[in-house]
Order: sequence, then structure tokens, then C-alpha cells
Amino acid sequence: MQKTFLYKSSTKIVDRLANWAGNPWRRYSLLGIIFLIGFFVGSSLGMINGVLALMDPVGALIALIFLEILIKARFVFLKSKKPIILVRVFDMFRIGLAYGLVSEGLKLL
Repeated sequence: MQKTFLYKSSTKIVDRLANWAGNPWRRYSLLGIIFLIGFFVGSSLGMINGVLALMDPVGALIALIFLEILIKARFVFLKSKKPIILVRVFDMFRIGLAYGLVSEGLKLL
């Protein structure tokens, strides 16, 4: 790839995020926001599948595949030299997504 300004700045964004999240309050607020975004996405997927009632098993399969991809990405980022904040962001999104799906499932009981 060409070394354009956009490419250089996009490769440094993880390092900038790790430096910014060096403060514990910033890190916890970032992880809390990511958790809430994951919860919102999970509950939205559950509501959309519940309202349409057309493809519940397919929607569950897609959500499961997405969760498994996030788990595999976690191990890839742990082996690389990326900062640990990226792994924590993926974990919080994954936990929020699973929690949103479970809470939507419990609403249907």
C-alpha cells in the first residue's frame, strides 16, 4: 500500500487510543461505553429477530459466528504487539453483545 496520510494515521490510531486510555478513569469510561454499545447491538438484534419472526435460527447463527470471530481476534491480538486496550475493547463489546442477546431471550420467556 502507499504510505498516504490516511494510511499512516489509521495505523497509529491504536497507539493513540492506548496512550489516551492510560488514565484509569478514561479507560473505564471507554470500556463502559463499548459495553453499552455491545449491549445495544445485542438487544437490537434480538428485537429485530423477535419482531420479524422470520429468521430466528439464522440470526442466532450469525450472532454466534460473529462472537466466535471476536474470540479468535482476541487471541490474534494477544499474540501480536498491539496494546492490550484493543483486546479489552473487543472483550467488552463481546460481553455486552452476549448480555444483550441473553436479556432479549429472557424477555421472550
